[in-house]
Amino acid sequence: MAMLLLIPLLLSSISLFTISTATFSPQPGICYGQLGDNLPLPRESVSLLTSLHAKRVKLYDANQTILHALRHTRLQVSVMVPNELISNISSNQTLADKWVSSNVAAFLPKTRIRYILVGNEIISSTTNGTWRHLVPAMRRIKHALKSLGIRKVKVGTSSAMDVLQTSFPPSNGSFREDIALPIMKPMLKFLNRTKSFFFLDVYPFFAWSSDPVNINLDYALFESKNLTVTDPGSGLVYTNLFDQMVDAVYFAMEKLGFPGIRIFVAETGWPNGGDLDQIGANVYNAATYNRNFIKKVTRKPRVGTPARPGSLLPSFLFALFNENQKSGPGTERHFGLLHPNGSRVFDIDLSGRTPESDFRPLPAPENNEKFKGKIWCVVAPRDNATALAEALSYACSQGNGTCDPIQPRGKCFKPDSVFWHASYAFSAYWAQFKKVGATCYFNGLATQTAKDPSYGSCKFPSVTL
Repeated sequence: MAMLLLIPLLLSSISLFTISTATFSPQPGICYGQLGDNLPLPRESVSLLTSLHAKRVKLYDANQTILHALRHTRLQVSVMVPNELISNISSNQTLADKWVSSNVAAFLPKTRIRYILVGNEIISSTTNGTWRHLVPAMRRIKHALKSLGIRKVKVGTSSAMDVLQTSFPPSNGSFREDIALPIMKPMLKFLNRTKSFFFLDVYPFFAWSSDPVNINLDYALFESKNLTVTDPGSGLVYTNLFDQMVDAVYFAMEKLGFPGIRIFVAETGWPNGGDLDQIGANVYNAATYNRNFIKKVTRKPRVGTPARPGSLLPSFLFALFNENQKSGPGTERHFGLLHPNGSRVFDIDLSGRTPESDFRPLPAPENNEKFKGKIWCVVAPRDNATALAEALSYACSQGNGTCDPIQPRGKCFKPDSVFWHASYAFSAYWAQFKKVGATCYFNGLATQTAKDPSYGSCKFPSVTL
């Protein structure tokens, strides 16, 4: 409460706080995720950010320790309103005012907060009951900024490519019918009125890996020398997949009557590792994509995209660290530019000024073609017996007869240990449910292997690719 009482005393200085578009840097920023149990402390992480020559940093919350660590740096900062607060903020101006006071105004101007993202991929990650609250919440946050005299902090929200109904060819890009008029049009009207950005998460990796036969890998990595794609509707010629994806959104916005809204790449990157069944996730491809992306956005004169030639494309690379507590497929835990100990996964300079000849050689890619053979899901080498027993119980409670062989007198009951029983249960569960989206993860307790763990008469179920 004392902090809130002090806020009005700061208004005169905050109102003078401005952003100069003349000095807006094309150098990418970095997304600073915190889903790891082995990450450096915030002050050390901020030093690592500056060592990479980042110009801005995106947080997935408004972590006060990190915001304190960012004081007196030249890093521009993006903070985020949590998804779970959106519904309440959308109908409660007092709550919006308090959130902005505590998480933005309290840190200005020493911490250079420039952007507030209201939620993260709301259309992709929440039920449609939340969607209608998104734009009202954005308006509330903008009103709170204005009432506190903070006039140059942009408000937006991040969207994934799945907001589009169609994306190819780019000139055919259009928003999904269920969100185009009730959600996207009011959002675009807000962004246009406030001169903000459409914050877009762009991952050529996912588009390519879902169809590696028909999409050329070099085209996805900005490495294509001769391959081009011509949009039959617009006549525009594309030399890489990233530009195709971004332009599809430009065309979608134009169809709703908003051709002038700028895109800010809120996330892009390529995984440096993943599971055995995840094609193309390796250090070589990650370094190639990220380095080429930096070249593209820092090139002089600016190149923009075919639909917006010469335009500035501000961006954040995903992510600062490999985060070992992210759920889902292995790639989710391998997007970092850095290992948790602070060492670089590969050499990179976000300024684009270091010649590639100065970088250390990269390991040759070994998984640019789909894995062929059998894969098992077994216990990963982590010492957490309690969690392992809980995961074993969960796996055995699913499906039909998943764990019958590890019951007493079953073929896989011996050796009678949680480790062996869990390995069997994980494999059986994954083999049974992979086709409907199950992963070999189990909160970090499981890992894939191509080595058959079967023994004697005990045969572990597998997934055949």
